[in-house]
Amino acid sequence: MREDSSMTDTQATQELVMTRVFDAPRELVWRAFTDPDQFAEWFAPVGWSVPRDTVDMDVRVGGHQRFVMVNDEDPAMTSPADGTFAEVVEHELLVGYEEAHGVPGVPDGTRFTLRMEFHAEPGDRTRLVLRQGPFAPEMRSGAEQGWGSSFTKLDALLAR
Repeated sequence: MREDSSMTDTQATQELVMTRVFDAPRELVWRAFTDPDQFAEWFAPVGWSVPRDTVDMDVRVGGHQRFVMVNDEDPAMTSPADGTFAEVVEHELLVGYEEAHGVPGVPDGTRFTLRMEFHAEPGDRTRLVLRQGPFAPEMRSGAEQGWGSSFTKLDALLAR
């Protein structure tokens, strides 16, 4: 069972805000985001994958997260990510950023931030609160769909 909240759109930043409850303890959800083997199993929207050999993580303040999403139908179509962790509180908080280069509708050098809060909920469940942005309006809905699709894959991983 999972719960979703609606997305919030603040006009000034076009920030995506999502809340998702996972049927797994906080430590397991945290591990799915911070363990390279698990991350490669679920991250990326349906139709895309993250080959394990592209994932490199150093989960600490000043550390990095690098990976490449690959389109399943056309492996030549890729989307690399290279982020830096700004805040890390084990099992509670991950904050990272990445500078945009060549992103449609976003000036080069714009800093995208991603904040994920992991909250323990009754019944060994975890409430994830995710904030990401800024997005151009046409990109925000794609990010929303991508996270939702990825979270469906994460649900399956956590159920094992």
